[in-house]
Amino acid sequence: MNRIDRLSAILIQLQGKKIVKASEIAERFNISLRTVYRDVKALQESGVPIGAEAGTGYYIVEGYHLPPVMFNREEAAALLTGEKLMEHFSDRSNRQQFSSAMQKIRAVLRGSEKDFLEVLDENIAVLRARSPQEDEFPNRFLTDIQQALGKQQVLQMEYRAAQNNEFTKRNVEPIGIYHSNSTWYLIAWCQLRGDYRNFRTDRIRNMQVSSTSYDKSRHISLRQYLERHQPDPVPQHTFKVRFNLSVARYLGNQKYYYGLVEEKVCDNHVEYTFMNNYLEHFARWMLMWGNDVEILAPGELLVRMKELARELKAHYQV
Repeated sequence: MNRIDRLSAILIQLQGKKIVKASEIAERFNISLRTVYRDVKALQESGVPIGAEAGTGYYIVEGYHLPPVMFNREEAAALLTGEKLMEHFSDRSNRQQFSSAMQKIRAVLRGSEKDFLEVLDENIAVLRARSPQEDEFPNRFLTDIQQALGKQQVLQMEYRAAQNNEFTKRNVEPIGIYHSNSTWYLIAWCQLRGDYRNFRTDRIRNMQVSSTSYDKSRHISLRQYLERHQPDPVPQHTFKVRFNLSVARYLGNQKYYYGLVEEKVCDNHVEYTFMNNYLEHFARWMLMWGNDVEILAPGELLVRMKELARELKAHYQV
């Protein structure tokens, strides 16, 4: 990136946050702190009112307005991809907000970029299996949660616990949200339980953002919570198996899902090496291939395969 482009990008970065640290700029553009200082000084000398707080960072003086930012074709394409993902991996409230934002972005694009996005729109798809119970509740609360997080306001909600399927009314102080396994989770201090709790957003029936504020400094951060509650690492196994050549081609992309690390084709068979954390899961996958697969290692996988075969035989004999 040449210096003119970098100065423009730094200006955009300063627009995006209230305070930007010099180290953030240096890391983003892979430049030294000395170069950051020179670049900021160049922007100041060109008339951009950039202030600095010792030990904190740079900021653009309030009230100064820069011209609208134009998106290039690649950035617009990335935003379109994000919109496709939002349709499947966010809730109704966020989908509506993102769609509204994309309409505004399309409105400021040049004609050629608009045509480019229209063509691209027809050629990007995100496929996702939907749970039968996914739409049981309104599922429209991410926007409310984000508002409460940004303004440090208490959330009032009705939540269905997994243990007994009963609803309880909760007042919670949110510290963050995260997405995992096709579900959004709210991490918050629960006033009812007097502790941090992990709430699945698809189990929330009703929610309101209250006018009551809370002190964010009293709580741990989302990152600290997630680090504390990381599950213990599962030991990884190395599995070596041999498939008949006539059957190996049917493995398709499954072999990558189960951790393929090596594939060696021989005369009439293919030897595979997999790295996988779950012996039971892997053994049951091997079981479906019957006598077209041979277990080479480890011994515990062979033992488990024999046990599963005996259980299956006993089941059908009955």
